[in-house]
Amino acid sequence: MNRKKPARKIPNPSDFKAAFCRRTYCNPKQIGGILIAKLIVAEKPSVAMSYAKVLGATSRQDGYLEGNGYLVSWCVGHLVELAPPNVYDAKYVKWSIADLPILPQKWQYLVSAGTKKQFGILQKLMHRPDVDSVICATDAGREGELIFRLVYQQAGCKKPFSRLWLSSMEETAIREGFQKLKPSTEYDALYNAALCRERADWMVGINASRLFSCLYGQPLAVGRVMTPVLAMTVVREAAIAAFVPEKFYTVDLELTSGCTASSKRFAQKEDAELLLSKCRKEGRATVQKMERKEKSESPPQLYDLTALQRDANRLLGFTAQQTLDYAQSLYEKRLITYPRTDSCFLTEDMAASLPGLVTATGKAFAVEEPIPIHVQQVINGSKVTDHHALLPTKSMANADLAALPAGERNVLRLISARLLCAVGEPHRYAETTLTTICAGEEFSVKGKAVLSDGWKAMERKMLGELLGKQKEAVVLPDVQEQSRCSVSGAELKEGQTSPPKHFTEDLLLHAMETASADSMPEGVERQGIGTPATRAATIEKLVQKGFLERKGTKKTKVLLPTDKGKALITVMPEEIQSPEMTADWETKLLQIERGEMEPSEFMTEINTMITELVKNTEMKKGANALMKNKIIGICPNCGANVVEREKGWFCENRECRFVLWKDNAFFKRLGKHLDAHVADKLLRDGRVRLKDCKSAKGKTYNATVLLSCEADGRSKFSLEFEGGC
Repeated sequence: MNRKKPARKIPNPSDFKAAFCRRTYCNPKQIGGILIAKLIVAEKPSVAMSYAKVLGATSRQDGYLEGNGYLVSWCVGHLVELAPPNVYDAKYVKWSIADLPILPQKWQYLVSAGTKKQFGILQKLMHRPDVDSVICATDAGREGELIFRLVYQQAGCKKPFSRLWLSSMEETAIREGFQKLKPSTEYDALYNAALCRERADWMVGINASRLFSCLYGQPLAVGRVMTPVLAMTVVREAAIAAFVPEKFYTVDLELTSGCTASSKRFAQKEDAELLLSKCRKEGRATVQKMERKEKSESPPQLYDLTALQRDANRLLGFTAQQTLDYAQSLYEKRLITYPRTDSCFLTEDMAASLPGLVTATGKAFAVEEPIPIHVQQVINGSKVTDHHALLPTKSMANADLAALPAGERNVLRLISARLLCAVGEPHRYAETTLTTICAGEEFSVKGKAVLSDGWKAMERKMLGELLGKQKEAVVLPDVQEQSRCSVSGAELKEGQTSPPKHFTEDLLLHAMETASADSMPEGVERQGIGTPATRAATIEKLVQKGFLERKGTKKTKVLLPTDKGKALITVMPEEIQSPEMTADWETKLLQIERGEMEPSEFMTEINTMITELVKNTEMKKGANALMKNKIIGICPNCGANVVEREKGWFCENRECRFVLWKDNAFFKRLGKHLDAHVADKLLRDGRVRLKDCKSAKGKTYNATVLLSCEADGRSKFSLEFEGGC
């Protein structure tokens, strides 16, 4: 019996969507017998691996993965960079004020020397005949957009591309993201903003660095963001140095009602002593006023990146860069959402899933008591730009948190604690002010009684040890107005006014975030200096270049400008070191990002500013002495002075080749670092004794390093071991 074949079922698009969600993907397309593939370009290999796993591209090739109709490759940071000035004209090899300003009319780009291989791989993949389209899957932000587009353009690719925009690296989020790819045109304005930022930074850096280096006869690095941040630290230290503490005096009365009340401050000790004498003589005080106010402290907002970096610095002692590195690693491990965010809120479509995430987070950190969940406190889509606030993910509930490195684990705890606190109830308390009269003067004391712990109870549970010992609230006795009480003791207290605080990383990040806020008109988006994604790198660059240094304990370090940093700011004109100008630029870049400003208008402003800077800047009188390099010794080759510069200690005689490099290979082999102390000893004595040097096999030993010179003047090192060579 012949059975009729069933009619071929016409596929329904919704079936493909369902198949995708089950990780059973539709078969690759064929055109003219050729299998058609999509090329996905991620920012890092680790992220590419995550995409490939979800998409089923499991076949490893050189520089990419392949399978299931997908090619998944990656960039390695910025593969394509702006060309240096000498590419535009060979004369720019030498630095001369006469050649400034350098303002390219047609911008040129080069492939980075260290990443040529990976660029070549991406270029070949983009031009493969079986690749019909490209997916930009770099980090969802300004820099990620720039990284991809420059590679796409430099590779000469003309194929259509779409945009993957993710806030989470969880598998479900990745699947959904690939289902909902965005047209590339939606991100053209973001790319324009990134391009303007990159080119403006190049123009300021190249022109200002050359201008001031030529004026003062030494290499000086100047940056659009870096220099104003340095200026803030210099101004702060100047205020601290100029601060003259003023003494003040108060009288404290110990009342039999069970509290201690204080007088106003007296500038003159004699006035305070007179009041003390009168109070002791009178021996009684009258209650003038007993005022009680109930107050409430709302839960904190969810973290954006800057707020996380500030707390991690304050509570854990992490630098901003360390916090960003830990957060990035957690993101790639699918334990938190995208970290480079400037938002503290979530969108309305996240409200339904949030209670489940809160419960899972509490369970992961052994929170047994019921967690109040007030979702609407953290929902405000109008305040979410590219990415919502930082959150832990549901994947965290099943992860082995104990296996995480300590730094990552602590950062994850901060983010999780903030979520549990942010959806909690207000902290309510009663503040009581007791005012008494003794010897004709007012004495007051404030007390606090907790009515409801609210979110602070969760904060203590999650972060108890990190918060340290909390100051106990003073509970005042319940007394009646106009009642009298005895004075059981009276004491003179001496204090003095305090100077401004040195910048910690926490305080400097806050200053960068709020810079120029007072001078900006109402209604303008206030971006401060830099962005959440770049502030850490700015601080690190200042430290690396020797303009700032970290001093203090492991947990509490302050950022101080070096002599080199102070000297640089001293000679900088106001427009270069002004936070207001830089903040204004950040606001305009945001306007470009939103399509509210033309890129050409912004770049014209930059061109004008650079031109005026070069035209009007002259060397400041008396600055030569200030800008002189620090002399640390005498050159063993020619006898000239040896001075410290950014990369080492150089002989001032330009004909001499003697130098002690800071990044010294000989000392690295010994497991040591050539620092200022070692350089000083070598130049003074020709030798320095080092303890606990490490051999290639990991053994430790003590030895003496001897300094001599080659025939051409270059430094030469040798070892002398205890007991002879």
